[in-house]
Amino acid sequence: MLSSLKGTWCLVLGASSGMGRATAVALAREGVNVFGVHFSTASQQDEVDELIEELRATGVQVSFHNSNAASKQTRAELVPLLGRLAGANGVRVLVHSIAFGSLLPLIPRDGQQDVITPRQMDMTVDVMGHSLVYWVRDLYVAGLLPRGAKVFALTSRGDEHAMPSYGAVAAAKAALGAHVRQLAVELAPSGIAVNALRAGMTLTPAMRRIPDSDALAQRAAEGNPHGRTTTTEDVAEAIVTLSASDSSWLTGNTIAVDGGEGLV
Repeated sequence: MLSSLKGTWCLVLGASSGMGRATAVALAREGVNVFGVHFSTASQQDEVDELIEELRATGVQVSFHNSNAASKQTRAELVPLLGRLAGANGVRVLVHSIAFGSLLPLIPRDGQQDVITPRQMDMTVDVMGHSLVYWVRDLYVAGLLPRGAKVFALTSRGDEHAMPSYGAVAAAKAALGAHVRQLAVELAPSGIAVNALRAGMTLTPAMRRIPDSDALAQRAAEGNPHGRTTTTEDVAEAIVTLSASDSSWLTGNTIAVDGGEGLV
């Protein structure tokens, strides 16, 4: 059954840029109140303020917090606040769009002797992978994930394919996929759906930090049946569409949102 999203709440982790930003805007246009968590520098504050104003212009409630989404203390502070705002209806949509990790190689190369350290590896997998579990668990225990709620984790082809300097992030994405499947099974009795969306090549700020990202994007566009790369709006539209269903029967999947990029 499809239902209106108007008046519900979403939690977007990584709300200030990339896919998180586009999703926050798309959901707000559907009347969804936005609780955003982001980790931005002072130089990025003007962009964040502009986003908040854009969201509020749609008529929804907006609550943004510049905090480390992978921190236990952040969850301890923000989950109760979100509970007070969302009330008995809880959180309809949770979007995990955190892109923060090390892009150092696993093996030293000519001209690049720096390699990833155990601490950097652990941080990358924890922030981009394990943090999904901790947020979902804390929200569930607080009674903020009602029947019909949707959890989306954003992954990439890096969960299956090797790319330069992507080793730690690929490990995080693989962990993310495993967590999605396990959470889907454990939350099925509660009617909560958990899925990963595997976007095609998307030139987000995080993607641009990867070496040769422009060349990678050009090859992806040339090989995509649509003749272009994926946009953040493509991913946001998929999230809005999937969130409108009350059913939890579509769960535990990694869904390609790539215009057919992965088919060729």
